[in-house]
Amino acid sequence: MVGALGAAGVVAGSYARALAEGFELEVEDVREEAREAFLGALRGWPVPRTPYLVEAGTGVVFGVLGWRFGGSSLLFAVVYAAFMGVVLAVVDWRTWRLPDVVTLPSYLIVIGLLTPSGQLVVGLACGLALGAVYLLLWLGRPTGIGLGDVKLAGVLGIVTGAVSVNAAIIAGVGAHLLGALYAIGLLLMKKGDRKSEFPFGPFMIFAAFVAVVVEA
Repeated sequence: MVGALGAAGVVAGSYARALAEGFELEVEDVREEAREAFLGALRGWPVPRTPYLVEAGTGVVFGVLGWRFGGSSLLFAVVYAAFMGVVLAVVDWRTWRLPDVVTLPSYLIVIGLLTPSGQLVVGLACGLALGAVYLLLWLGRPTGIGLGDVKLAGVLGIVTGAVSVNAAIIAGVGAHLLGALYAIGLLLMKKGDRKSEFPFGPFMIFAAFVAVVVEA
């Protein structure tokens, strides 16, 4: 299971990188951009390319999830969430965007994959709670949290909440802890100041991954 999912993750990582590369910093027509991004990823061969970071990282993530969730009814949901997370993390880091075309359909996909698990109700409650917290943060300081982060929080809350309520809490707190550590690192290396901004999505996604692995 671990080896098979790890190998599948390498292939998925090549598609994730190809899809992520289809999104740009500034775009006039988001629908056309999304269409070209998905078609471009589907046209390409799943061949890893240097420096192999996305492919290798996705392989490791899939393998770890296979180790922790092998035989669990949550496996497909967490693996899909991981693929979605890789795509969004790469896009956000490159463009400071979390495209709705990836985030919003993921609600339906995750809900569908979680339905047989019997954990959907808890997951939905946690998704609503985490999304509400991020919405309040966005309303309080729109320059600190983006609306894309709010939408992403709901999906991550559903997935982590289906694993356990503690996982959802860890994901929420962990994202801010990781973001704070990164900000401190920028200050120490004199690459930023107290007003420096950076994409927050990757920290949310990594925290959610750690949370489900710890709580599985």
